[in-house]
Amino acid sequence: MTAPSLKLGIIREGKVPPDRRVALPPAQCQALLLAHPGLHIAVQPSPHRAYPDTEYAAAGIPLQEDLSDRDLLIGVKEVPVEQLIPSKTYLFFSHTIKKQPHNRMMLQAVLERGITLLDHELLTNEQGERVLAFGHWAGVVGAYNAFRAWHVHHGLPDLKAAHVCHDQTEMEAHLAEARLPARLRIVMTGGGRVGGGAMEVLERRGFKRMAPADFLTHEGDGLVYTVLASADLYARQDGRPFDKAAFHRDPSGHEARFLPFARHADLYLACHFWDPRGPKILSAADLRDPDLSLRVVADISCDVGGPIDSTLHASSIEAPFYGYDPGTAAEVPAGTAGSLTVMAVDNLPCELPRDASADFGHALATQVVPELLHGSTSAMVARATIVQAGQLTERYAYLADYVAVKA
Repeated sequence: MTAPSLKLGIIREGKVPPDRRVALPPAQCQALLLAHPGLHIAVQPSPHRAYPDTEYAAAGIPLQEDLSDRDLLIGVKEVPVEQLIPSKTYLFFSHTIKKQPHNRMMLQAVLERGITLLDHELLTNEQGERVLAFGHWAGVVGAYNAFRAWHVHHGLPDLKAAHVCHDQTEMEAHLAEARLPARLRIVMTGGGRVGGGAMEVLERRGFKRMAPADFLTHEGDGLVYTVLASADLYARQDGRPFDKAAFHRDPSGHEARFLPFARHADLYLACHFWDPRGPKILSAADLRDPDLSLRVVADISCDVGGPIDSTLHASSIEAPFYGYDPGTAAEVPAGTAGSLTVMAVDNLPCELPRDASADFGHALATQVVPELLHGSTSAMVARATIVQAGQLTERYAYLADYVAVKA
């Protein structure tokens, strides 16, 4: 039987500022070529990629500026309109399925140019679980940045930024130097990939996990943290027992019970998924509570205008921290007396692009590329296809009104 054939191209990230991550690092490319004789890979040169061109060349992967001969073009972030090649098939994070206004023109161009568009976010297994995501690395970097914020808040020397570290190993070497008090209490909301990454960092730094009820009564020294699940964090307003399944179907009619934890914790790591129909977790009124003990809020989820009122705006990798004045609900310089220090970077995985790319590339190579080689017969590929040859697929036909609006 003839092996399935596919000419795959790894595109240069075109957004400005350029993302340094890549969907398939050199090691994954090599492994794929060995496993699939019908696969051919070429990489578009890039001066910004965390894995430089020389590493691809050393791995025997050809560098090719013109990728117009490729069957499938893979990237990480959205492709600028002017760089979209007509009639090609693309796979990247399009950020269009929620009708995001800033990507409307890109999707319109995809349709007009007869392009087929697949989205990393929509690649799911038979159980409906995503197979590709960078969330783990958002948690890893977000937790590290929380300790950097602790230093900033207390006027201590800043820890080295993750994005100037070579990889996670170097970052954690600097984390070991963090000046932490004998008693430090951290509360987290949310688990999943993001929370798992954050917990990994806390555990390696010596923090011990406690049950929520025990956390609220803990008064001794030590580095401790707790993780609040939905049942710990929310309650029904009508007084009836909390129903997790019902809450996730519709979180309206609930209220958050976070304030007791905010009165007992020094640092808050927000790693949750938040539904806009849901209640506030930490309101402006909560932040004015005289018994509030929080000093740092690391909003890893970064829902601006969402459940945490101290998240006034997203911060950046270059300027990750700002202060929040509870009295005025306004931004002040980080470290200002009486303020909280906020970390709300919205592209955290970009700070460890080599580690994040290697993890993502392994999942892409082992779980997705074999499906791509079988193309039209793959249910996974079908679920992830937003546009087929310039036409919205049935699953995503609801985007018709979104793309009908002209700028």
